[in-house]
This record gives sequence, structure tokens and C-alpha cells, in this order.
Amino acid sequence: MGKHNIPRRGRRLRRLRNTAIVIVLILTTLIVFFNIKTKISPPEVTDLTILQIVRENPAPDFYKIGSSWLRKNKFGLWEMYLEGSPFEIGVINGKLTKELIKIQEDAFVEQINTLIPSKLYLKFLKYTIAWFNRDIDEYIPDEYLKEIYGVSFSASDGYDYIGNNYERMLNYHGAHDIGHALQNLALVGCTSFATNLNTDDSTLIIGRNFDFYINEAFAENKIVAFVNPDLGHRFMYVTWASMIGVVSGMNEQGLTVTINATKSDFSSKATMPVSLLAREILQYAGNIEEAVSIAEKRQTFVSESIMVGSVADNNTIIIEKSPSKLGVHQTDSSYLTCSNHFQSEVFRNDSDNLKNIEESASKYRQQRCEQLIHEKQKLNYTDVADILRNYKGLNDVNIGIGNEKTMAQMISHHSIIFLPQKLNTWVSTTPYQLGEYLMYNLNDVWSKTNFTCSNTILYDTSLTIQPSPFLYSIGYNKFNEFKKLRKELKKHISYKTRLINEDEFIAKFINCNIEYYQGYVLAADYYYIQNEKQKALSFYKDALIKEFENTSTKGLVEERINNIELEIK
Repeated sequence: MGKHNIPRRGRRLRRLRNTAIVIVLILTTLIVFFNIKTKISPPEVTDLTILQIVRENPAPDFYKIGSSWLRKNKFGLWEMYLEGSPFEIGVINGKLTKELIKIQEDAFVEQINTLIPSKLYLKFLKYTIAWFNRDIDEYIPDEYLKEIYGVSFSASDGYDYIGNNYERMLNYHGAHDIGHALQNLALVGCTSFATNLNTDDSTLIIGRNFDFYINEAFAENKIVAFVNPDLGHRFMYVTWASMIGVVSGMNEQGLTVTINATKSDFSSKATMPVSLLAREILQYAGNIEEAVSIAEKRQTFVSESIMVGSVADNNTIIIEKSPSKLGVHQTDSSYLTCSNHFQSEVFRNDSDNLKNIEESASKYRQQRCEQLIHEKQKLNYTDVADILRNYKGLNDVNIGIGNEKTMAQMISHHSIIFLPQKLNTWVSTTPYQLGEYLMYNLNDVWSKTNFTCSNTILYDTSLTIQPSPFLYSIGYNKFNEFKKLRKELKKHISYKTRLINEDEFIAKFINCNIEYYQGYVLAADYYYIQNEKQKALSFYKDALIKEFENTSTKGLVEERINNIELEIK
């Protein structure tokens, strides 16, 4: 009998071996297929001699390459001038900002690791995004691919595990889009408005808060860039190292572009990042008609509002673009406001948009913006700054410092004001929109680009907007304390560890921002994981009388209250 088993065992072993070989072959084929499909080749550049150019450092925080330069002013804003062909601009941009690129990428990756601590899920996300972005380069104009490629030569080599330098720099341009397309994260909650109620001459004046928050480190090195490309219009925009896309900018024709995210329907793959579409409009459009024409021919993978102000038309519109539709919103009134939902007829009955209006902070914040505009008969640039800095809710009610329903959510990467008729733009300095706003006149800057040195002042000192009084208040100090304690509390919630003197800690934490619902919810979450259900219930109920930012969070709190009450019974 044993003799008969030997052949049978041999056959089973052969079958197992053959099955294993087949599985290995299938996996190898899938890996090869995945790598082929997700590999993004750089654009073809025939002349690479610009890569040999050397950066000069004639003074601290002042760098030069040919006629291009990067310098830091006394307010902490980096100012940069670039000129040339797309690849040249990219290479020079990268060489000038090499150290800043590393700082930005370090901050970005640190926040990703904070949001997603699981190494396994990070790997999964890496491959998911690689597949999602597999054809992204096919939807981006060649000149921008070359510019990004040029920048990539100065990227840090420390993040090869994420992707090679070019792929990372390219994919980072879709980070704004992916953030709200995949998870609708509260990273982008911007507000912008335009009005011709200008005290100077009844021409357009535009204000916007760019509330794109990664972490504090990410916003420390803002760059005000002035670009003179070989093709198209000269323009300025506010950005960060390695980012060639535009989120806020104005060109030499007095055309302005700002972008606001809205709730997105889901696309099966990445197409053109919206910041690069905004860049194309800024570089090539001189009026509203040209801006709309550019937007119509490009395919994007998220929903976005693109506010376009135009001196040529003395008007402002909002181009509302989703992966499948495009609408244009404008009004007959003296102002136009934009937060994070669509307003045009095209999207009036769109289910995603209606749900977003109902559930998010967007409608409330828009109403608050309009209320602040109505309080003024006429608005000059300081009035616009006051609106952008306002940290109260409707009817000046304190709904908590940092509440997403307020204009100043205390997370702004930058805030900006445009007076297009005069080519004037005011850019905020740290922190958020509370520091000075510096005024740059585009014609004045262009006239100084060839003579700029370390002590050149590019902004008009006579038109600087002074810091917000709130910056020096007890309220602001308490808000900073609130943020510090919040970080500590979240850590203990995450690790399910106990605080020392927890009741005193919680009381101090809440008193630092007593009208903000979030403090009460976090306190309740802490006591809940410590199995102190009665204390948790009390704080959850206290939270419900405050102004929530969205209905989903409020719904979770109500559900938790019901569950605890059932448990206690």
C-alpha cells in the first residue's frame, strides 16, 4: 500500500509545484503589467545644457541664475522672478528653490503619515494613486510637463520609495484634486468674492482666502512668483516650492484667476489637475471669453469653481467645472461670491451639489461673506482685508475661532486681494491672513526685475495693510493654546492613554475656545474611550448647542448620544 502512495504523493507535489509556478507567473505578469501601465515617461527635451547652469548666492536668502532670482523679504515672503522657455523656467525654478522643495515635501509627507499611520494602507494608497494617475500626462500640455520635468531635477532623492522625482513632482500637482476627490478631506474650504463697490473708482476689487491646510510647516515658505514665459502673458501667482500650477494669480492684462474646490463626483482616473488649468487660463487668456474657451477644451477629474475677473470686461464670472459638465455663473448685482458649492443653472438640480449645500459649511460661509459686503456702502482694499480676516459667524456671533463657517478659519495658506484695473495685488504675510498684506504693482515689479538685488523693495510700502488687531489679542493667544492642547488630546485619544490631571486639562482646553463645538466633541471622545460614558454623554450634549461645521459630524454625535443613553439604561 505504501508503494502505491509514493506515486500519488509525487503527483500531488507536482500539482502543487505547477500551481505555484502558475501563481508566480500570474503575479509576475500582473506586476510587469502594472509597472508598464503606471510608468510615466518624462517629456522629450533635446537641449539639456541649462542643467549645467550654476546658482549664485550673492547675499543671505538671495539667489540668482542669469536674469532670474529668488529672495526673501523682511516679512518672510519669498519673491521670485522667472523667465525663459518651459524647460528653462522649470530647471531654474528648481535650482533656485532646491532647499524649499525639500522642506515642502518633508511637510507634505509628514502630514500624510499623520493622517494615515498604517504602513500597509500607505502602500495600498501609493499603488492606488499610481493607477489612478497612470495617464495624467496625456491630459497636460507639453509645456507644463517640460516645466515640471525641469523642476524635478532639483527634487530630493529621499522619497524614491514614493516614486521617482518626475513622477512625484507631477503627481503632487494633483494633490489638491485627489484630496477632495477621494476623501473630501477638510483641506480645502476657500472663499472668494468680487465687487465693483470700490471706493477708488467703481472698478473691480477681488478678495480671496486660500484655505488649503497641510500643516503649519507647509505654509511657512510662501512664494510670490512673477513669471515672464516665452509664450503667453506675463503673470504673478502665490505658490510654494515645486508648484507651477496656479491657485491665485493675475496676469499683465488684468485678468485674475482663483480656484475653489467643491464636492466632486468620482472620476475613474486622473486627467488635468485643476491648478494647471488655472495656470493655462492665466497665461493665455486676456478676457472672460478666452478663459471659458480654455476651460471648455480641458478635461478635469474633480469639481471646481474657477473665479475669473477681467479688466477687459469689467466683470467677474465663475466657471463651474465637473468631470462631466461646465456651467458659468454671473450676477446682475454689484458683487459675486464663491465658497465651495456650485451656483449656475447647469448645476442647480445636481444631486451632489444639492447634498453638498445641505451638509457642508459652504452655504453658511457664503451668506456670511455677503452679509459682510452688505455692511459696507463702498469697499477699499482695507475693507476687503477686514472681510477676509473676519472670524465671527452670522450676525457677528462667536461660533468658535477656527470654525469652517467663518471667513477666517485660521488655516489659510495665503490670502490675496486684487485691484486688476491698476494691476495691484496685496498678498498676506504669516500667520494666515492676520499679518501685513504687501502690495505689489505688476508694472513696477516688471520694471525692477533686471536690477533686483538683496535690498530691493518690490512692494509699495505706502499701501501696506497693517496686521489685524486680533493678532495681538488675548483671544488669539488662547486660540494658539487651544491648538497645542488639541494636538495633545488627539494623541491620547489615538493611543487610548490617560492624561495626567485629565479633568483640569479638559477644562482648560475647552475654555481656550469655549464656543467651538470641536472642543466638546474631542473631550467627549476622550472620556468615551476611557469608558467614562456619563462624562462623555455630558460633553456630547454640550457640543450639540454649538454651531457645527457640517451635518455629518453632528449626526455622528447624535448617534453616539443615543448609543450611550441605551447603554446606561
